[in-house]
Amino acid sequence: MSNSTFAQINQVFQDHESFLVVSHVRPDGDAIGSILALGHALEGLGKKVRYLNQDGCPESLAFLPGSEKVEISREALAKGPIEAEVAIALDTAAHSRVGEDSLKAMDGAQVLVNIDHHLSNPGYGDLNYIDSDSPATGQILYDLITALDLPFSEITRDSIYVATSTDTGSFQYPGTTQRTYEMAADLVSRGLNVGQVNSLTYDNSPYRRVELMRSLLNTLERSSDGKVAWWHLTEQTKSDLQLVDDDSEGMIDIIRSVQGVVVALFFEELGADKIRVSLRSKDQRIHANEICGAFGGGGHALAAGIRMAGPLADAKEKVLAEVSRAITSAGV
Repeated sequence: MSNSTFAQINQVFQDHESFLVVSHVRPDGDAIGSILALGHALEGLGKKVRYLNQDGCPESLAFLPGSEKVEISREALAKGPIEAEVAIALDTAAHSRVGEDSLKAMDGAQVLVNIDHHLSNPGYGDLNYIDSDSPATGQILYDLITALDLPFSEITRDSIYVATSTDTGSFQYPGTTQRTYEMAADLVSRGLNVGQVNSLTYDNSPYRRVELMRSLLNTLERSSDGKVAWWHLTEQTKSDLQLVDDDSEGMIDIIRSVQGVVVALFFEELGADKIRVSLRSKDQRIHANEICGAFGGGGHALAAGIRMAGPLADAKEKVLAEVSRAITSAGV
């Protein structure tokens, strides 16, 4: 698959008047930040834009200006057909990952544009721009918007920062580049209040997240050599603590940070018989996307995920066995 050029994508922007921007289910900062950033730039061109997500904007990102525009796909469809000439999928590695209702909303679009940074993205759009070397889709959009000289509002500015900051672990992960810091510096020059936005992003959690952390620590396990650490979240715990999906976002980084751990995993029950697995690798020789790919999942080299059949015990056994094989094969 060869990438479309920014000029080709810009031609789509110029030739059409109505747009639908969508991102993946259970959206994170890069997903929501990306649709807000590009959507508002298109609005600045005078275009009509709808912002949709299968699950809507999570509570933790509601501080972002413009977040109130993000509609839950099911609720938007209930109001009538979504009329958009162009659908733009952002930060979404597989077409199906936008969710069933978002797929329905995109059905009527004449053109599908796919902009993403996941290594496993197959290029499912009519136009595709996939840069797996970029640490965040937000950074790709910064390059796109500045290269095309699109309107750069405060909403676009703050959304790009949050998108990139959250997907780089606040500029800590190995994928962070010189370009990332140059972008951040330019955003500050455009008026970004770094302290305020960081505080709202990282220091604004509901107390139930603390209760969740306590619960997860009680399930923590490690391999005998300390190279693998994992914990799990059950449906019962989610019910007891009245959790929302967003509450577990970033929790895996707690065990990922443990000295000696090279692979961290988070197993989560989804309903009666489905398991969500998040996997993080701290060693370039152990490819998270390849481990997850063995179960139909995917993602990045150091961060990937799976949705697989349960029960929890079976999922743990299968995935941990694959992790063990990967570590042995890499000679770690």
